[in-house]
Amino acid sequence: MAEFTAKDVQSLRQRTGVGMMDCKNALSEANGDMEKAIEILREKGIAKAAKKAGRIAAEGLVVSKVCGDCGVVVEVNSETDFVAKNKDFSSFVDAIAETILKNDPKNLEELKSLKISGGDLTVEKALQEKVLSIGENIQIRRFAKMNGVLSSYVHGGGTIGVMVKFETDLGDRDEFKEYAKNIAMQIAAVSPQYLNSSQIPSEILDKEKSILKKQILDSGKPDNIAAKIVEGRIKKFYKEVCLVDQQYVKDNNLTISQYTDNIASELGGKINIVEFIRMEKGEGIEKRSENFAEEIANMVK
Repeated sequence: MAEFTAKDVQSLRQRTGVGMMDCKNALSEANGDMEKAIEILREKGIAKAAKKAGRIAAEGLVVSKVCGDCGVVVEVNSETDFVAKNKDFSSFVDAIAETILKNDPKNLEELKSLKISGGDLTVEKALQEKVLSIGENIQIRRFAKMNGVLSSYVHGGGTIGVMVKFETDLGDRDEFKEYAKNIAMQIAAVSPQYLNSSQIPSEILDKEKSILKKQILDSGKPDNIAAKIVEGRIKKFYKEVCLVDQQYVKDNNLTISQYTDNIASELGGKINIVEFIRMEKGEGIEKRSENFAEEIANMVK
């Protein structure tokens, strides 16, 4: 029989975050060799990760980070909100963001092959260890990068992450930084789809005009009148989907464009909003509909 103590089991548990019985079994299989036991748990973790990969991960965190003139927004998903609030999980997401900032990977595949920031494992191996220790399907879903004069904002403890790029000669001014944060908060709150009307794809705009025109014609208005009404309603559409045309949430008397011009004038410089990224946790993922009681029932069938 392998020789190891309860202290060895506890030490293995602290190093891996795995349950006591799993640690005890691994040490038995490894004949008390601690490093071999860790390797066994990792191997089992890879198997567990494969089984868990089919389970829906729609919770998690979105992180937005800036370092100098480089920035990244990254989403990492978990199965439950409970895990998303776990400090170990949030530290893992932060490390992923730091890895992206330091190495500038082109895609997820390249990211997973890199050594994770602050550790000795690759991102892929570190992910497998998190699945092993936390016991849930965890997925690095997506990331987006920016370079330039940037402002970032995270809303709701990681529910929404925003990054905005500006063209300006006022980047070092505190007043500009406050303005830039307000723009990022606007994007988080109102969720614009485009920066301005020129970015709206022609097929989207044509479809919207067609829908509006049909609504107006069906109400009994003649064709020549309908065309004028459509033009007016399209401007309202711009105010809904285009950032620069939206009402500023902190002052409804101003559009974002007017607010930007006012700040630039006050500070004696120029400000242009170039682009933005907005990621919302779990958007586009079909979440499971069964409740917790049903899940337990399914597990014991």
